[in-house]
Amino acid sequence: MDVQEKEKEKVLKQLIADYKIVFGSEQGERVLEDLKKRCHFYASTHVKDNSHESAFYEGQRAAVLWIDNVTKHKEK
Repeated sequence: MDVQEKEKEKVLKQLIADYKIVFGSEQGERVLEDLKKRCHFYASTHVKDNSHESAFYEGQRAAVLWIDNVTKHKEK
């Protein structure tokens, strides 16, 4: 692993730690739960006959999935 890759890994580890701090607090957990409800985490993003709206909703969902996955990340 070269120096640049090590630096990227260091930055990513810090970012993961930051997400865990922000969304691990009581307030952060409430905000994340609200985002999950608003951004289709629990529901289908499919909108019949409207692929653009479906894509928009799926983009929202993808952002919340990212946050949820990062906050649950376990160090190897």
